[in-house]
Amino acid sequence: MKKKIFIGIGVTFLLFVLWAVYGLFFATPVSPPATAVYNEGGLEITVNYSQPSKKGRLIFGEEKEEALQPFGKYWRLGANAATEITFNKDVIFGGEPIKAGTYRMYAIPGANAFKVILNSETGVFFGAAEPDNELDVVTIEAPVEKPAAEVETFTIGYSTTDTGVMINFSWVETLFTVPVAIQ
Repeated sequence: MKKKIFIGIGVTFLLFVLWAVYGLFFATPVSPPATAVYNEGGLEITVNYSQPSKKGRLIFGEEKEEALQPFGKYWRLGANAATEITFNKDVIFGGEPIKAGTYRMYAIPGANAFKVILNSETGVFFGAAEPDNELDVVTIEAPVEKPAAEVETFTIGYSTTDTGVMINFSWVETLFTVPVAIQ
């Protein structure tokens, strides 16, 4: 009898391990990873993030409305792992000086503006937990605009300006931008 119980437990454990391995390494992620790269005028910016989709949900709003990402709450700027941004040169990020390197990037949404924060804590696989705020390097305010059309999948992109580049964050009916220039 004990032998059958151990075999049953072993088979269950093996099935669980196979399911976990398949989910981590072979299944298509619900929020696929993406990389946004800007490379112009000697400045290279790389953002690694994951792209969640709206799927009929309320994305930004009040907690009482059951918004996926409530106003005033930590958001990792995507899904799955923490979003990371890398600058190859010292830059001015939203008006603040930032040294070249890699940073964890997250936001705190608001109805009229998003706080965008760079944090020195990197290499975080699962970004659901808030970072150590004492490691925040800079916090800037990015006013909310409305994109030309609704954006189903969260997207980070770039647009070149006379003074540098704008990092554009767009999802659903929300667009906010952060100017970046070489120091």
